[in-house]
Amino acid sequence: MASSKFFLILILAALIATPVVVAQLGGLLSGLLRPINIDGVLFCSLNGKIDVLNGATTPIFPNASVQLRCGAGNVVSSTTTNESGAFSLVLNPVQNIVSSLLSNCNIVVTTPLSTCNASLPSVGVLQSPLQIVEKPAGGLVNLTSGVFQLITQPN
Repeated sequence: MASSKFFLILILAALIATPVVVAQLGGLLSGLLRPINIDGVLFCSLNGKIDVLNGATTPIFPNASVQLRCGAGNVVSSTTTNESGAFSLVLNPVQNIVSSLLSNCNIVVTTPLSTCNASLPSVGVLQSPLQIVEKPAGGLVNLTSGVFQLITQPN
């Protein structure tokens, strides 16, 4: 009789604790399944960053095609910079693991630099590795471009 009471108490305790465990797991899973955001601002320069030359700052690069390429150049996502040179790519965390993105992917600007400044090269692409930035309060994982470099492609 005592063992059946003990068993009943265990079952009741498990039933009471179940919603707490489910809620904790749900919170953990929702944190893991938040979108991965990659954003940045592109400037019209050989390194894609803002420079100050002769007292003038580098202009932004609007309407530039930006791609996230992984592995052997596979395009995972693409967008176009807005009128302020800003771009944002939002990725599904189920399909993309942050560690893989950081080690295997690059941001590539396929619009020629000569589009924004005729004195810059008309061949090649700007390419940058990804960098992680501080995780904001909303739970998104934020990545950004590092320093771009001009990669010339054979004709």
